[in-house]
Amino acid sequence: MRSDEEVPSSVADFADKLEISPLIAEILWSRGLHSREEMDRFLSPGLANLMDPTLIPGLEQAAQVVAHGVREGRKIGIWGDYDVDGITSTAVLKTFFAACGVQTEHHLPNRLEEGYGLNSAGIDDLFAQGVELLITVDCGISDVAPIAHAREKGMTVVVTDHHLPGETLPDAHAVCDPRLDDSCPQSHDLAGVGVAFMLVVRLRRLLECDDIDIRTLLDFVALGTVADVVPLTGQNRILVKNGLLFIKEAERPGMAALKIVSDYERRAELGAGQIGFNLAPRINAAGRLGDPQKALSMLLAESVDEAMPFARELDMANTERRRQEAEIAEQAMEQAEQQSHRRSLVLYAGHWHPGIIGIVASRVVEKYYRPTLILCDAGDDGVIKGSGRSISEFDLHGGLTRVADMLLTFGGHRQAAGLSLRKDDLETLRDRFEEIVVEEVGPEPLVPSIKVDRSLSFSEIDYTLLRELEMLQPFGLGNPEPVFMSPPAVVRDCRLFGREREHVKLSLADAQSGACLAAKAWRMGDKLTRDCKGSTMTFAFTPKIDRFTGVPRIELRVRDWNE
Repeated sequence: MRSDEEVPSSVADFADKLEISPLIAEILWSRGLHSREEMDRFLSPGLANLMDPTLIPGLEQAAQVVAHGVREGRKIGIWGDYDVDGITSTAVLKTFFAACGVQTEHHLPNRLEEGYGLNSAGIDDLFAQGVELLITVDCGISDVAPIAHAREKGMTVVVTDHHLPGETLPDAHAVCDPRLDDSCPQSHDLAGVGVAFMLVVRLRRLLECDDIDIRTLLDFVALGTVADVVPLTGQNRILVKNGLLFIKEAERPGMAALKIVSDYERRAELGAGQIGFNLAPRINAAGRLGDPQKALSMLLAESVDEAMPFARELDMANTERRRQEAEIAEQAMEQAEQQSHRRSLVLYAGHWHPGIIGIVASRVVEKYYRPTLILCDAGDDGVIKGSGRSISEFDLHGGLTRVADMLLTFGGHRQAAGLSLRKDDLETLRDRFEEIVVEEVGPEPLVPSIKVDRSLSFSEIDYTLLRELEMLQPFGLGNPEPVFMSPPAVVRDCRLFGREREHVKLSLADAQSGACLAAKAWRMGDKLTRDCKGSTMTFAFTPKIDRFTGVPRIELRVRDWNE
């Protein structure tokens, strides 16, 4: 937390000119926005501030190749992915091309049968359907062999991706990926759907389709970007902030159906957190348990009546996913406890579901705070595959790069990755991965820390402040919800609630001002016990508006505490 002395006096002047409170200006300053212009752009992320898409490495060439193919009447095939980013990327291109009067075919791989990325069998299917121009979205940067196969078939191939490239690029007619080089750092954090949208921005101009309002595609872009857990700053902030407006209106029947089965009103205003925890998992459930086509069919439905059956199936799949997740998480936690002396965790059970272990890896990292790999049988003889999640101090993709000699495949990002290897190499991987983690972060256990934006007395918290805090939305990676430190507070009441009594309700009184506020500590029932009643403690918290009873009231969400 920055002290008051570190904030220059000019910040108060910024606040006055921007007509915001000094507190909001201080938060923006502490997050690296050190001029009035930067603060203004952050608070008003208009589409006019979107970057020139041609600055993205390879995008201009990709757009020119696609536009040429469209003019020649070549049949287009879109190869997506089975997660939310890949599904929404596919939806963006198919919707745009349909508006242009261009028919497209597509292929979304079955996670259980095909795995991630392109494969020759799927390419053969598209070729049999007459596809001459193949466009990849959210994949392709590592698919050297399948793309060579497509070239042998006579296809024109355009790769659009956002994952880190390997040493060898595929021999496509165009390769567009913000990570190809460092020439355009402002595009580095784009999700696959963000790259697809930027391609559409350029194609709209090249194909002279100026009458098509591509802003309506931003609901897809917001959904995919939030789900892919990329930083919600810079270009992503502009895309998501504006996309949330279209999700609120839910003019798209598929988006309306998705909101309805997620227990929201059709016109409900949702934040990034609600999309990430409620909407996105239902789309992901389809791909995690098998067929992602149902999610795409829902998103592209032409009426709510057409979309609702798909939405209900996704809701049921999500319920089943949660059941399996709970079972796998319990078993994974038991293994993690046995390895708790290590600085890394490599967990394995052959029967675990490959579409769910990534979520479980995140839960393990949340509890044990160490880089974690979770693996299961791949279905092939002697091959296992898995997902990894990491902590902020350790580059997971970089770590896997150092053991690439024993991996069959791997790819991903700093915080998340996928991999496969021979089962016989599991113990060797566990030992080598541990050595790398210890070398990088040290032998002592790391403890997660919470960055506190500033101290805040209970008497300063009112609805005006909460409305101002909403200006900082959307919250997520790179732009977390503001966290404040309370003055010493007396715990007047402490009660457990929830199906398993895992949550805590508190009544807290500011020892200085006497102001009293309700608070909740989610999934902290095992740590924050009734014994704290009557104690004076300091809390890290985020103020919220609780509308559960139908009557809005201010409530604190407890993040941590000191006794």
